[in-house]
Amino acid sequence: MKINSPLEAYKFLPATNCGECGEATCMAFAAHLIDRSHKLTDCKPILDAKFKKKYEELDALLAPEIREVEIGVGDKIAKIGGDDVLYRHKLTFFNQTQFAYDVTDSMDEKDLVERVNYIQDFRKFYVGNFLTVDMIAVRCTSGDPAKFAAAVKKVVETTDLPIILCSFDPAVLKAGLEVSKDRNPLLYAANKDNWKEVGALALEYDVPVTLFAPNDLDMLKTLAKTFAEMGTEKLVLDPGTFPTGKQLKQTFSNFLKVRRAGIDGDRDIAYPIMAVPFTAWMAHDDPVSASYWETVVASVFTIKYGDIMILHSTESYAMLPELHIRDTIYTDPRKPVTVDPGMYKVGEPTADSPVLVTTNFALTYYTVESDIASNKIDCFLWAIDTDGIGVEAAVAGGQLTAEKIKKGIEDSGFDMKKDTTHNTIVIPGLSARLQGDVEDATGCNVMVGPADSGRIPGWMEKNWPPQKK
Repeated sequence: MKINSPLEAYKFLPATNCGECGEATCMAFAAHLIDRSHKLTDCKPILDAKFKKKYEELDALLAPEIREVEIGVGDKIAKIGGDDVLYRHKLTFFNQTQFAYDVTDSMDEKDLVERVNYIQDFRKFYVGNFLTVDMIAVRCTSGDPAKFAAAVKKVVETTDLPIILCSFDPAVLKAGLEVSKDRNPLLYAANKDNWKEVGALALEYDVPVTLFAPNDLDMLKTLAKTFAEMGTEKLVLDPGTFPTGKQLKQTFSNFLKVRRAGIDGDRDIAYPIMAVPFTAWMAHDDPVSASYWETVVASVFTIKYGDIMILHSTESYAMLPELHIRDTIYTDPRKPVTVDPGMYKVGEPTADSPVLVTTNFALTYYTVESDIASNKIDCFLWAIDTDGIGVEAAVAGGQLTAEKIKKGIEDSGFDMKKDTTHNTIVIPGLSARLQGDVEDATGCNVMVGPADSGRIPGWMEKNWPPQKK
């Protein structure tokens, strides 16, 4: 049975408090085992032969309910699955949905390389991070193994991203594997007709494989059990993705059934799930409708248990909603998204520039920073450590106080009297009640800015520079 408590994990540890793992106590190490920030092998004493039984027991108890499967190699390796819960708020979702965008072996080489480069170079800055896509799916539309191998070879030469080899023809898959076997590609797919041949390829090349049984969960489970008995658990399940009408409802239901069974302990089907929103292009003739429904389907199954997806639309209006919803769902609810506390320069501030205060909640900080930078306002922006809580809640909860602001100034080494000509701090409008306390604690003049950072430019025009007293 899976354990989710540090105390339960601690019972299996040698309890030497040796510190070799980097933690002061074994209990602290046990807590990190539960949140997966440490590996069991980081505990050197438990690797001793005399603790072998405890090591094996604890390793099994810590294993995620849904098996984790790796695709690709090196820094770009894609990990899928590995979850323990149906609902994020009960713990967190660990490995975010991997997005694979397709190319085909019927494309001109120039177009193929151009599309691969576009996919691998796509980046969107959002709340302190760059949102990117993860994989290339090479689809065989020619039916020619040699042509498919040439396309896969060109993709491998062009990108380090993990790849999916897509065909139901074992001969085509084998041709693709011959030129990409060192990249640990995912095979797509084995079904009730080709499972023997594709299974043999998965074992021969030791690569992960997708099992495809559209709208037939009994067949899907049978294939999974068969492949496990053959000797591989590097499996991904595709229960079929139907993008419209009642069949979409049935697809949704199938995803729920498969994941719930896996989380509830049915090891025969506890594998990552693949969604294929690309099927929207098979259901709609109009490209706009196809792209729209592909994005809708991708969003639905990002929320509900799609661990990996094959997509086609690379337009910004399709990719950005997919990336944003994925980033939201896979944000760890246990940890507020933060920036490092400290003094930041926006533009090229001088001693005459304003000094603004905000919190280190990432969404707040980057919203304020963006509103300032986009209006070409040079200033110093102070991110006060509020444990990643926004302004209004931090004031109410005591995470943003006059003493915290004073400490933030002192820790940054910034001297308001020497480094500015005005000795003035601008605090957010939602923290107006702190004005007097901040003046007393810091000895600075304190002005109350707007509650909405979008109004900072207008506020600056009316209030900056401050009137000399």
